[in-house]
Formats: sequence, structure tokens, C-alpha cells
Amino acid sequence: MKQIQCLLDERGMMNMLIASSIIAVLMGSLVIFVRMKASKKPVSGRKIILPPIFMSTGALMFLFPFFRVTLAELLEAVTVGMVFSLLLIKTSKFEIKENDIYLKRSKAFAFILIGLLLIRLVMKAFLSKTIDYGQLSGMFWILAFGMIVPWRVAMYVQYKKLLGQLDGPFPTKSI
Repeated sequence: MKQIQCLLDERGMMNMLIASSIIAVLMGSLVIFVRMKASKKPVSGRKIILPPIFMSTGALMFLFPFFRVTLAELLEAVTVGMVFSLLLIKTSKFEIKENDIYLKRSKAFAFILIGLLLIRLVMKAFLSKTIDYGQLSGMFWILAFGMIVPWRVAMYVQYKKLLGQLDGPFPTKSI
């Protein structure tokens, strides 16, 4: 624990914030790229549901006291994540093409994702002055998970509705 605290002196904290912000920008860019590519292929229930399941493994960080958050921080992060998810839900629409379901391209999605990323970076810079780095990391993981789960659940519900409208046999890839 002392080694971690040494890393988190004033200068170390700033370096970690910068590094994690760069990683967040790269991840955001990757999400936009993947989303644009994904709109060219049919979706399936698995493709919608699996990302939050994979992300849930990140909850293992809370086994370590360094990352644990208070109940108030947990509730704040979940609430902000759910509010952010509303923007993603509004910009994620499906369409039926050639008896398959596709995610519609949305220019607004990229701008909203960039906006959410900028808000996240500003929040991180502001909150890092009052909340320990480990707790802040935990809070932002909770925020992201609280954003992704409702978004993907809404996408899955919309997908299932369209799946019921398809003529002919259902795709075998659906859940």
C-alpha cells in the first residue's frame, strides 16, 4: 500500500490522470470506429448483450480496498451513468434490411460520445482534487457500467421487437 501511496504524490497523481485521460480518449475513439464498422453488419442478441457481461469482470477491482467507494459515491456514479445512458439510447436505433437487423448510423452518436468523454475528463480533473485516485477509478468504472447496462438493455428490447417483425425464419445467431 505504501508503494501505491508513493506513486500518488502530487506529481504521480497528475501523471496518472494524464495517462488515464489519454487511455479514455483512445478507448472513446475505438468505440466510435467500432460502432461505425458495426453498422455495416447485421446485429445479434449476443453482440448487444456480451459487452456489459465482459465489462462486468472489471468489478473485481473492488476486491482491493484501494478502489472501494462509499455508498454515496456508488449512488452518484450509477445515477450519472444512467443519465448519460439516455443520450446513447436516443441515438441507437435499428432498421431491418434484407431480412436482417442493422444498427443505423448516427452522426449524433459520435458527437454525443465525444461530449460524454469531455464531460468525463472535466469531472475527473475536478474530482481528483478531493477524491483519492483509486476511489475515483472505481467511481468512473461504476459510471461507465451504469451507462452501458441500461443502454444495452434498451438496445436488446428494441432488437427483440424488430426480430418479431421479421418475415421468415429468425436468425440463428439471436439469443
